[in-house]
Amino acid sequence: MSWKEAAEPVLTRLPAVERPTGHVPFRRKLTWTASVLVLYFFLTNVGIYGLGEGQDIFGQFRTILAGEQGSLMQVGIGPIVTASIVLQLLGGANLLGLDTQSNPRDQALYQGLQKTLVIVMTALTALPMVFAGFLQPNPQIAASLGVSPNALAWVMFLQIFIGGLLILYMDEVISKWGVGSGIGLFIIAGVSQRLIGGFFAWSGLDAGYIGFFPRWFGILTGSVEMDSPLTRAGLFDLFLGPGEILALFTTIFIFALVVYAESVRVEIPLSHARVKGARGRFPVKLIYASVLPMILVRALQANIQFLGRILNAQWAGMPAWVGEYAQQDGGFAEPTGGLFYYLAPIYSPSDWMWWLGETAAAPWQILVRVGVDLTFMVIGGAIFAIFWVETTGMGPRSTAQQIQNSGMQIPGFRKSPGVTEKVLERYIPQVTVIGGALVGLLAVMANMLGTIGQVTGTGLLLTVSITYKLYEEIAEEQMMEMHPMMREMFR
Repeated sequence: MSWKEAAEPVLTRLPAVERPTGHVPFRRKLTWTASVLVLYFFLTNVGIYGLGEGQDIFGQFRTILAGEQGSLMQVGIGPIVTASIVLQLLGGANLLGLDTQSNPRDQALYQGLQKTLVIVMTALTALPMVFAGFLQPNPQIAASLGVSPNALAWVMFLQIFIGGLLILYMDEVISKWGVGSGIGLFIIAGVSQRLIGGFFAWSGLDAGYIGFFPRWFGILTGSVEMDSPLTRAGLFDLFLGPGEILALFTTIFIFALVVYAESVRVEIPLSHARVKGARGRFPVKLIYASVLPMILVRALQANIQFLGRILNAQWAGMPAWVGEYAQQDGGFAEPTGGLFYYLAPIYSPSDWMWWLGETAAAPWQILVRVGVDLTFMVIGGAIFAIFWVETTGMGPRSTAQQIQNSGMQIPGFRKSPGVTEKVLERYIPQVTVIGGALVGLLAVMANMLGTIGQVTGTGLLLTVSITYKLYEEIAEEQMMEMHPMMREMFR
């Protein structure tokens, strides 16, 4: 008996959101998407009952893993992304033996296996958060309930676990009944909230942070002190201090560059085999695999840092070469030396500009860390982009079959999936690698320069690209509503 036959009774009986049997009107899709988004924001404001003190174990990765510290959305999309990493690696090595492109039975098994992994990863993520000291139960609440702090910790774990399951099924609702994907929508929601706060927050709203425009109003009126731009200290304040000119430039530059990169494409002409004059183009974009594989790369880094913080909390005699940690203002421990320091991404200009005096690391240590981060993101971005294209039906073979099923063909070539596949192989693999590496390079560069609202360069990059992709999907949906015959071409 193969593993598929043994696991099928379990994997195919997991609770799932039923797929629509017919076409879902665009307005209904928008309704489902907006409803899930409102529910997500509501759940991020529902605190974990019984929580006392706690630190955000995800730290700087919170912007791309969504969720909210201390809420039911504590784990964010981390378990979903981690499960996707495991499955993509297993699928890339052909260890699963599943044909997810043409076999409906294997597709159901794959989805069930992914859901099972998400459930397991949610539990494995929540357990150390609660029982390794990162989220501590409130002893007063435990005493008022007449239970031990350990029992209250299990109640906290259950809340976090249920919150992780809610994210899983909210993502499934949007994927089947809404527009786009839940993962992308949650990232957009979290980053946009921080970005708007970074521009417009004022002291009356958030005493800990003043937005870019209120701060400049204060600078111009004299209520916010800043040295003259003609001095060295004034230049620092202007670009890296209260002025945040460098962060503003980076935010605008990344926004413009991603929109431009999304429009760069190689267009392969298509014509209909039976309808004369019916022509089209298949676009192979520069960022063909989208930026979602970058979530997988950053999530892998987040899991590595997650492991480091667990070791730091539980291993009293951890050697210095493994990792040295210091408590930060944000309530989480950051590596300051050792292996986990070199594996940590660059988050802001202060992490690598040693002449600012905000880091105690030597210049050669910083250069090694930058080199490791750059290598990890560029090579990892290219590798995960290849896996993403192959597992999501965007590869040459799957795309050629989709073109064949739509009745289209490449002019001047025989109408055959094999011939179309060979033509697509000239473009898709190369563009996938180049686009994945480019996105990784942009993410590191944006992190090194900083962004408005401290959303991190990766978070901003993901938000702009996912929003652009969402805009294109909405345009396609509207086109299909106007011309129902177009649905066959977009399948």
